[in-house]
Formats: sequence, structure tokens, C-alpha cells
Amino acid sequence: MTMARAWIATLAFVATAAFATTPEPAAPDARALDADVQTLKDEVLDLNRELFMLEEELLFPANTQVAVFVSMDVGEFFALDSVQLTLDGKPVSKYLYTAREVTALHRGGVHRLYLGNLKAGDHELVAIFTGAGPHERDYRRGASLTFSKGVGAKFVELAISDRASKQQPEFMVREWE
Repeated sequence: MTMARAWIATLAFVATAAFATTPEPAAPDARALDADVQTLKDEVLDLNRELFMLEEELLFPANTQVAVFVSMDVGEFFALDSVQLTLDGKPVSKYLYTAREVTALHRGGVHRLYLGNLKAGDHELVAIFTGAGPHERDYRRGASLTFSKGVGAKFVELAISDRASKQQPEFMVREWE
């Protein structure tokens, strides 16, 4: 008999003996059971978070990682609909924003548009912004950045802000340090 089978047989014997001595099992305390379920749920959420972080570290190592974020300031002269992103002439991301997401950007939120791997060297990033501009006209503008990727992660921000003096939106692409 293997060790596992012996262990199972012992547990079966103990369980049988426990039920044989008490004719009716006591009703479990509902609060204790609820607390156990909540503890288990918290542990599962923590494990899921750790697995997600491990997956990102494996798929996008820090020494080759590039991340592109979108942010907005005010938004009186531009209503964002979508952003298209190309990196070294290849399309890498397209995103269509909902009204709720645009509201979150107006409130100071930042959206991660792209996360990928990139070799060290010089690269060109081009972002095309589509939306409604001044006087509710369709508006399509581009912004670009040529940057040098070294060792370590690279973070780039696509910032949309209002330029009150010209009553036009301004699109900036800048590196985060």
C-alpha cells in the first residue's frame, strides 16, 4: 500500500469514527463559514494579482519594455474619438474611446494605450488622433516622436491639451523620465 493510500484510509477511518460517535452533526456557524469564504476569496484575488504581475514580467521584460499612455487636459476644443499608434512604420494599436473613458481622461486619468517589447536603438512613434474639433468639425491630427531606446523600460505620454490662445487643441508626445 502506498503512502497516499494509507493516508486516505486513515482519514476515512477518522471520518467514519467521528460520524459514528455523534448521531447528528452540529450545524456550522454561518458567520464562521462566511468569514472563511471571504478569506478564501481574498486569497484568490491576491493570487490572481500576483499571477498577472508575473505574466507581465515574463511577456514584457523591463529591459525591452515600452509603454505608451494617453492623457487629456480640459478638452474644450477637442472631443477624442480614437487614437491610432504606429511604431517604426508598423501599426501597433488602435483604440476607440467611449464617452465614459473620455470623461475619466478629463478628470486626470491616464490610459495605457500600448505595452510591448522594443530593441535598443532609435525608433519613431506616430500617433493619429481623431475626434471633433472646434465648431463640431471632424478633426484628425498627428504627432510624432523619435526616441532612443536604451536598457530599461521606456515610457511615452501622448498628451492632449487645449491651447486657449489659438482656440485649438495641442497634441504632444513626450518621454517620461
